[in-house]
Amino acid sequence: MAMENDSSVTEFVLMGLTDQPELQMPLFVLFLVNHIITVVGNLSLMNLICINSHLHTPMYFFLFNLSFIDFCYSLVFTPKMLVGFVSERNIISYAGCITQLFFFCFFVNSESYVLTAMAYDRYMAICQPLQYTVIMSPRTCSLLIFGTYFMGFASAMLHTGCMIRLNFCDFNVINHYMCDIFPLLRLSCSSTFANELVSSVVIGTAIMLCSLIILISYGFILVNVIHMSSGKGWSKAMSTCGSHIITVGLFYGFGILAYVKPKSNESVGQGKFFSVFYTLVVPMINPLIYSLRNKDVKLALKRTLKRITE
Repeated sequence: MAMENDSSVTEFVLMGLTDQPELQMPLFVLFLVNHIITVVGNLSLMNLICINSHLHTPMYFFLFNLSFIDFCYSLVFTPKMLVGFVSERNIISYAGCITQLFFFCFFVNSESYVLTAMAYDRYMAICQPLQYTVIMSPRTCSLLIFGTYFMGFASAMLHTGCMIRLNFCDFNVINHYMCDIFPLLRLSCSSTFANELVSSVVIGTAIMLCSLIILISYGFILVNVIHMSSGKGWSKAMSTCGSHIITVGLFYGFGILAYVKPKSNESVGQGKFFSVFYTLVVPMINPLIYSLRNKDVKLALKRTLKRITE
């Protein structure tokens, strides 16, 4: 993919979260800790799933990919964001900005589709338990994951391809801590109508499609749970879905708040605030949610620690 455009801008300046000097160092420490927890947490969960055979199931296969995406996701913009807190001018080249935009779009879209695949997996486990192992075979799971990455790649290529066509003339200060779609569109000196239309259609379609599948899956799960005569079965069904429901609610909730908002100067600051939650906080707490609320993961952790200490 070509990284050259016909504009005079060769680099951008990222404003970051705040322009107040007294907040730069506290924010640096805060987000450095956040990044360490995110990296260690997701790597630990991936290792637990790999080395414990009782976690080699479709549910944990999808969870492994969710952790992998969150791990990569955090590496796309967090290191650059941390540098911005301790440098006078947080500069990123045009090529670097477009690359960051591509990988951000790729991983954020992939995560939304992985969460959708996880909802379908929970539907099959609870509503079709006798056919679960047959339908959710390794081949089916691999195809679903391939589909999520393919959709993420296609969306990223579309967003990035449209962005490369734009011209950037004089103003090069991005009012954000990363190269996101809408902050970049505000800087273009050429028409952004097509870009805004494509972005709205792609993002809107992805949100509606994923939300619809997740809602339908949990609708069937809820009906199935209501008809369960066993309290133990009801409790088990809820325990397997609780972590996923929390993750989906946080990811989509803050994602929608960050992007679906009025176009005003005040909304730019609000957008950055909500972006922090779904780009930095959610990838950090996902491993904690699935660890603290999951008996299988707790058991795997105890076994692993026992092997290490013996």
